[in-house]
Amino acid sequence: MSEDSSLDSPRSSAGVTERADDPPRRKDRDRDRTTGPAKGEPGVDKDAAEVGKDGPGRETEPPRADAEEHDGPVSERDALRSLTEGSGRDDAERSEARRAGALADEIARRLSADASGTRIGTLALFNADVSFGGGFHSGGAGSGGPRPGGVSVLALDPTEIADHTELFVAPEGYGDALDALCERRVLVLTAAPGSGREAVAVNLLGEALAMDGGGAGCHRLLTPAAVLDAGWKPPVENSGYLVALDDGPAVDETFTSAFLGGRGHGTARWPAVVATLRASGCFLVLTGGHDLDVLAAGPGGDQLARHPLLPVDPPAIVERRVLGHGGSADAQADLRALLERTGAAAALREQPTARNAARLACVIRADGDVSGTVAQLRDPSEQVRAWFNRYRAPEAVAFALAAAVLEECGYLTVADAAVRLRTALVAPEAAPADLRFGDRLGHEQQWIRLDLPEGGGFAPPRVRFRNALLGQVILSYAWNLLDGRRETVLDWLRGLLYHRDLEVRARASVAAGVLALADPQYAVHRFLTAWAGSTSWPLRQAAATALGVAGSRPETADAVWELLHQWARGDASAQQRRLAGTAANAVGGQLGRAAPDRAVAVLRSALDREDDWGTLAPVAWGGVHLLHQGQIAAVLQAYLDWSEPQDLSPMVVKSLSAFVFAVSQPYQEPVIGTGGDRGDARVPGVPVLLGELPRHQDRLAELWARALARRPVQDSALEALRTWIDTYADKSPGSLDAVEALLVSVARRPGRHRERLLWWLEKWARDRAKPSAAAARLLTTLEHAR
Repeated sequence: MSEDSSLDSPRSSAGVTERADDPPRRKDRDRDRTTGPAKGEPGVDKDAAEVGKDGPGRETEPPRADAEEHDGPVSERDALRSLTEGSGRDDAERSEARRAGALADEIARRLSADASGTRIGTLALFNADVSFGGGFHSGGAGSGGPRPGGVSVLALDPTEIADHTELFVAPEGYGDALDALCERRVLVLTAAPGSGREAVAVNLLGEALAMDGGGAGCHRLLTPAAVLDAGWKPPVENSGYLVALDDGPAVDETFTSAFLGGRGHGTARWPAVVATLRASGCFLVLTGGHDLDVLAAGPGGDQLARHPLLPVDPPAIVERRVLGHGGSADAQADLRALLERTGAAAALREQPTARNAARLACVIRADGDVSGTVAQLRDPSEQVRAWFNRYRAPEAVAFALAAAVLEECGYLTVADAAVRLRTALVAPEAAPADLRFGDRLGHEQQWIRLDLPEGGGFAPPRVRFRNALLGQVILSYAWNLLDGRRETVLDWLRGLLYHRDLEVRARASVAAGVLALADPQYAVHRFLTAWAGSTSWPLRQAAATALGVAGSRPETADAVWELLHQWARGDASAQQRRLAGTAANAVGGQLGRAAPDRAVAVLRSALDREDDWGTLAPVAWGGVHLLHQGQIAAVLQAYLDWSEPQDLSPMVVKSLSAFVFAVSQPYQEPVIGTGGDRGDARVPGVPVLLGELPRHQDRLAELWARALARRPVQDSALEALRTWIDTYADKSPGSLDAVEALLVSVARRPGRHRERLLWWLEKWARDRAKPSAAAARLLTTLEHAR
């Protein structure tokens, strides 16, 4: 129906039969009227109210899924009262809805802006032959391959040594490490995997041997525990020996047992080992990560020199390996430009390891496909697959998943969530585990960084992934491939929806949407329908947010919309009413912004449910959210279409009630900017439709005329109009002029519209308790308007 035909239709406001309670027949009524937004929609039950009562950072028990339902259809009186008086959905819950929607928008934006071309959330993302090898093992020859049978020591070949030494970039503190090795003969060199620790070790051994008068080269010890055997001697004298202990949940068990004395000698053997090395003209460097560092810092470690390796700037490694020792200023500038142009600089910021720098340098020297190599390095699926292949301990997996769900939250919040998940993944323990996630971040979780607030100040460090897509890929990987842990992960995620921290609950909702992307049909049957029909507000909000994320991609959008329509058209049972309310909530977010026509169709289905008024509040809120996202024309036209009969049918009263609710809700800026076009008419604290009056005057005039002429909507419409005049118009420049034009347009319609407006404006202007100067001005204008 066009706007003009609506205004000229025999059923338009011009032809409305005035009811007997229109003014001036209601002159005896002079009740005080309160203004402001309604407190919310019905249906918030005890479970939602109990959120957070356990204390800071705790979750409450989810509501019983088998709780008996007694609530039948909501009456017209109760539904209308819920819009004007509220029934439990407080400011915190509305804030959660806005925050969750903004977070969902940001996640969807990241997914669509995937520069690497990775398809996130599908099983095709990961190869079917992924294996969980693993744990911590002693390094093999060269790159850690299998050890030749019966061999305990292997010489490093000249090519390998040259690769480590010819274009070596010494890290900070290298001289101190060399001095310690020369003095103590044994050095524990610790750093994260990929840090170049083996290259540093080979250079240290070579220089130490040269300073000691030469040597027979470097050798790799393949059986590190043998060093602590009684009577051990270096197989080759005047040599350097490298023990590469790979990273994992613990240092090699045999070596640990020998180090701690499990064979009866333990730490007492180290003085003898040092004496043997000195007598043989040999040096020993043990390389490893956090676990080796902790082991060497314990009992007996005072016999060893320890040196934590500081990272080398990756671009410096690329420059040295590409340009050698004498690159010109122009060559250096050209190389830096190449790194920026191809994305290699960004890749090195995301994965700042010597290993990746050396790989890029090799491709550049060979004039290879730098952009292709960068795409492989930045591919989050490859990073995630490699990480999960390497780490499988519950504490490592738990922190990775907690960070994936709660990225941007403070470290303590993420750590607490990780502890709860880790507890669920392991057998019951007699005492709390000694978990120190922060100590291991630079070793097991190199993809995570802790960011302190910019410019200083007191604030907790924030947990962030170096690549914006990593968190989502981690969730998809764990959900799709960790089959034995799926149930536990889902229970843990559901628990986060009851966390006292609003941001935790919102991010957990978004994470549920990321899980749903992998297999929407499975997610609908596994948890989304149960959440959407729950008596718990946090679960329903989570389902709405999750569906917004799940429907953000073209391949899943149609299925999500069909589901929402199905829920909206359900019967009048309590659970079906809650499903319809969740559908209305969902379309008020990014789904509705992307497809407003689909959104208002869902809202209509949810609202037009015979004599059931229980969906009025969620539909009204859904319309407000769409308005706040800029879908003004679609929502106003929907209200016009739905109320077009202008009879006493429930749908007309519901539609006009939703309109009055919308004109009463002040605009609130989003917690997180979504990058959309806000327009110039949105003023925080002022209803969006007041600022939009000049653009949509005809539609708004018709809707105001209908609402002011129709009981029982008339009371709330008059209340909203007075609030516009006396409260909001002062906050928005030019708004009173726009209201003046609006009322003139309403008054010119045939019928009693002019008489009604004059009566109420005069009443408000002469109000003894609070006379309205704005109403007096409008009254004068209306009296002279024809």
